[in-house]
Amino acid sequence: MLSTKNKIGLAIAGLLGLADIPAVLMPTPDGEVGPPFGILVLGSICGVITVIAVVVGWVKANRGAIRVAAGARIVSMLTALPAFFVDVPAGIKILVTAAVILTVISVVLMLSPARQTTPVTD
Repeated sequence: MLSTKNKIGLAIAGLLGLADIPAVLMPTPDGEVGPPFGILVLGSICGVITVIAVVVGWVKANRGAIRVAAGARIVSMLTALPAFFVDVPAGIKILVTAAVILTVISVVLMLSPARQTTPVTD
């Protein structure tokens, strides 16, 4: 059974995954700084994997699917980290920072163990 924490993490991951899917449709224009096309393709693939894994993880309370969603989010996050080390506009760095923070939060919440209740004995 999924806890509220798990469901919140899955919801955040699902939204991040949905935001990643159209990345491949917006390549970096020539002469501008941005991610290479291969990274955009990888981001879109991670988005699709995330959304599918989130749906399966939520509906079936499948821990394996939740781990796949967490892994896809981590890979997607890692592909965004170079934005901190190149000369890009501050707005892009703020968006990447928000995405990284939300990814860490979602992974922690998704992978949080369900609370174990122990019976009270007298």
